[in-house]
Amino acid sequence: MWGQQVQSGLVSGDRLSRRQSLQVGFSGFVGLGLNQVLAGRGSASPKQPNGRVRSVVLVFLTGAPSHQDMWDLKPDGPSSTRGEFRPVSTNVPGVEIGPYMPGLAKLADKYAIIRSMRHSLPSHEHGTHRMLTGINKEPPGSTHMVSRNDWPCFSAGVQYLRPSPDGTPRGIMLPTYLNNGYGFCGQNAGFLGADYDPWHVIKNPNDKNFRVDELSFSPGLSVSRVTDRRRLLKSIDDQRRKLSESPVVGDLSRRMQQAHDILVDGRLRKSFDIGSESGRNRDRYGRHQFGQSMLLTRRLIESGMPVVQVNVGRMNNWDTHGNNFKRLQTGLLPSFDQGLSTFVSDLDQRGLLGETLVVVTGEFGRTPKINPNAGRDHWSRVFSAVVIGGGIRGGQTIGVSDAMASDPISRAYSPADMGATIYSALGIDPTSRVIDRLERPHQLNAGEVIAPLYGTA
Repeated sequence: MWGQQVQSGLVSGDRLSRRQSLQVGFSGFVGLGLNQVLAGRGSASPKQPNGRVRSVVLVFLTGAPSHQDMWDLKPDGPSSTRGEFRPVSTNVPGVEIGPYMPGLAKLADKYAIIRSMRHSLPSHEHGTHRMLTGINKEPPGSTHMVSRNDWPCFSAGVQYLRPSPDGTPRGIMLPTYLNNGYGFCGQNAGFLGADYDPWHVIKNPNDKNFRVDELSFSPGLSVSRVTDRRRLLKSIDDQRRKLSESPVVGDLSRRMQQAHDILVDGRLRKSFDIGSESGRNRDRYGRHQFGQSMLLTRRLIESGMPVVQVNVGRMNNWDTHGNNFKRLQTGLLPSFDQGLSTFVSDLDQRGLLGETLVVVTGEFGRTPKINPNAGRDHWSRVFSAVVIGGGIRGGQTIGVSDAMASDPISRAYSPADMGATIYSALGIDPTSRVIDRLERPHQLNAGEVIAPLYGTA
């Protein structure tokens, strides 16, 4: 994965530190196949409210879906804005959504639709940065492409403040890396440094031979052989420790222990064995990239992964400047509805929905006015997000937009508010202090929890 990250630009502009170089060298020397060695600079000591959930799943509809045609239809608006779709009833009286999402229409009691999301910059790159990190304004030095000046993504915040005791990562992003010839901001740990980056699994779980090599033993290795090799390395380390008390050496030894434990314990490794699922269950989720990504996400949630982000597309997948209605009807909504509705039902049947918060959003919405190409353009003044499970009060809509779905006419909620909701749900105080690579302090998040999700004003 380290190689993938370098190629994708995740560390572009940064020189590898000596410690990072040792990490790369370690992966090749031991032969464990872990190209990104696990990190953990340590934890801050914030006040931590009681968490509502064990895991958060962020379903990111890259390119910005049309809120007017999915979650906030305006059938009485003028023909220039209302579009071709008409709202359909759900299993909750009074709650309507767009057509071509029959599975989700039957599950409206499980989710809340926030119809008054808002921010100030309808740019894909900047909107992505804001929604994937929970900020309302970009930090100094950040641009439209990924750098170490960016704000940390949600899993990085969790990794920093609550590192895993067994060395497993605190966040995984799949199955794509968002890029436009350069990486979009918001997909890594930003100014916290590479130690806190999530794992990027840039492979299609729907591929016949899907496997994550970084969590697989190299040919000829087994649990017993890795254990024997670790004993040998420990002996070498004991001798090396007598020669040097370098903190780099000590840190490397700790990471070797973590890598070994992950492979031998096998929980995370087994989560990626999607082929062990029954054919019937795989069919339920849908034999497409999104459906199998949601099935893989369920398996990761079962293994205890705190944050999983599922990108629905590689870049601007929902950017419907042309043929908006046809693309939604035939290309985008069927697989989205199948994969997400099956995931929610599966979590509910397994007793996991109450301890898993699912957030569905894009980087912004789309214009009320339909353009000459039967499409909708960029619009961030109002858009919708959907929040599912995790102890929220389902079967409700939160916030109201005007008659053309162009502006909120009730309280608007920001990316920072969504970020505060996510962190608080995981039991992390949004006001926690984090220290960047230059030893500067920052408040993790400046938003407020979206209280109506939990039935309060």
